[in-house]
Amino acid sequence: MQRVLDARVEVDGKAVGAIDRGLLAYVGFGRGDSAEDRAWVVSKIVGLRVFEGDAEPGKMTLSVAEAGGALLLVSQFTLYGDVRRGRRPSFDDAMPPDEAREAYDAVVAEARATGLRVETGRFRADMRVRATNDGPVTLWIDSAARAKARSG
Repeated sequence: MQRVLDARVEVDGKAVGAIDRGLLAYVGFGRGDSAEDRAWVVSKIVGLRVFEGDAEPGKMTLSVAEAGGALLLVSQFTLYGDVRRGRRPSFDDAMPPDEAREAYDAVVAEARATGLRVETGRFRADMRVRATNDGPVTLWIDSAARAKARSG
């Protein structure tokens, strides 16, 4: 997830999604990810305080909604690329495409249900993503880390 001043996704030279100030989130799904995992990730994207507020300059105190921002959600299976061996990434841990499409559609619907303006890329398309990072602020949100935190 990246805090951005603006971001857009193009497919075949045409914009399919664009936002001004907000969050650009690359969303990938691994084998075994559940609806609970998706809901947790959406709640983090929507709720994390990563924007500065007027009351405390220099501190991140506002969520994307509180800052009046929008979301741009881009499907990104390559987040599950395993590069530990060889020179070509393995995507064996990525969710199969048909399941991932359903998961991505569910994330988009859940994000929209929060009332935020949500734009998207196009699932399985060859996309060009352009963004002006703000900060930069980039955070990795992984539902597997949530499970580790509960057990540790």
